[in-house]
Amino acid sequence: MSRYFCLCLLAITTLVTAAVAQSRDTYTVRGIAVDETAESVIEAQQLAFASAKFDGLQQMIARVTLREDLIAAGDLGLTQELADSLSAAVDVEQETRGAGRYRGRLSVVFSPPALRAFLEQAGVPYTDRSAPRALMVPIAAPGLEFAWTEAFEDLSQGLLAGYVTSRSGRYDRYSTWEQMREEAVANQASRAVVAELLGRAGAYRVRVSVVTPSGVERLGLTASRPSLEEAVAAVGIVLDDAWKRTSIVRETERNALEATVRYESPDQWNKLRRALAQSPLVSEFLTLAVAKDGAYVRFIFAGNGERLIEDLRGRGVVITADEEIGWVLSSSIGPVLQER
Repeated sequence: MSRYFCLCLLAITTLVTAAVAQSRDTYTVRGIAVDETAESVIEAQQLAFASAKFDGLQQMIARVTLREDLIAAGDLGLTQELADSLSAAVDVEQETRGAGRYRGRLSVVFSPPALRAFLEQAGVPYTDRSAPRALMVPIAAPGLEFAWTEAFEDLSQGLLAGYVTSRSGRYDRYSTWEQMREEAVANQASRAVVAELLGRAGAYRVRVSVVTPSGVERLGLTASRPSLEEAVAAVGIVLDDAWKRTSIVRETERNALEATVRYESPDQWNKLRRALAQSPLVSEFLTLAVAKDGAYVRFIFAGNGERLIEDLRGRGVVITADEEIGWVLSSSIGPVLQER
């Protein structure tokens, strides 16, 4: 029992550490190009940092909101003073300075509490919750497979719908979750994204599909893009927009639920607990009791339950009803592999 308690404590500590890192990644805007001149290099640098904060704020707001909600909200009154107050730090990725000129690429870290308060006061719906990690599966016609796969980063950054890229080359557009499951679980992913490259050089489009234990969801085609790198960026936009449309909570209805969580190991309990705690539809999550192979939890969820079932299914969690013990939550992706 003592060993199991220590394992659970370690799992909770790991969750907190991961959540902090995830929050920083979500609230960091990277790769902001700057080029400023002034009477001195120091003044030019100050102008560049201010410019990066303002540009970064616009990108940060676009990251966590939908375009239609921003249009409906109207003028948000974005100013340099506001950008300064909402930013927490500026990091230098690359810089060249001299003769009163400052050029480079900067990253701006924004304050989560401050930005949330601003959006809530402005009445703009948003979500800063991350989607379940996906296994990205690039698919292309013969001759383009390598280049298309290489255009993706190993691990995405700055996206709410983050992914880790498969470079195995084992799959095609008809591959099922069962075929992808082993690699997905090994990479801590509870779903897969198939990005099928279409078109020709200078006019690339991508058909994007999400594959889960429940089946395949077609998200549609991206707009035409002139390069593979821009086609990759378009895939990220499609994934993020789809995630925001399903995760931004607009319902005012709230319901309480108590349920049994079944698992086979502390690692699997860790994954199930994180899926519940990170769902944008779930709040006030509490663990009431923990045993070797099960736990009893209570939480509040938004809406009538259908969105909750769909959201948790995408996170690898299945909800079923047991006549004797009531609602039961379990993993749909099988045992979680041990991290190496």
